[in-house]
Amino acid sequence: MTSVRMDKWLWAARFFKTRALASRACDLGRIQSNGQLAKPSRDVRVGDMLQIKNEGGDFQIEVLLLSEMRGPAVVAQTLYRETESSQEARRKLAEERKVLQQFETLPEGRPSKRDRRLINRFRGRG
Repeated sequence: MTSVRMDKWLWAARFFKTRALASRACDLGRIQSNGQLAKPSRDVRVGDMLQIKNEGGDFQIEVLLLSEMRGPAVVAQTLYRETESSQEARRKLAEERKVLQQFETLPEGRPSKRDRRLINRFRGRG
């Protein structure tokens, strides 16, 4: 096997839960292959540099192995290698989020009737 579809590889490497989500991310421009936007049908080859943006963060990875089958997470992690700069950026972002949680105040209990009306008006429902 010399190449695999982008959406299949992203699913097999466990960046997305389903192939449909991987395909949608490609369509939305959240996946770049060697500096170019990648379509779901684009071929992934060993040595390609991918930039992936998903809810887990921004990943910059190098493809090491190809697979069309989704396996255990331990096997999926052997398919790619994340760059040091990408790991550091994600670690820094996680620390910033953790610090911000300390200062975030959550409302106590349910919103009042007045608060609910304000929320609905803000969302454009009333």
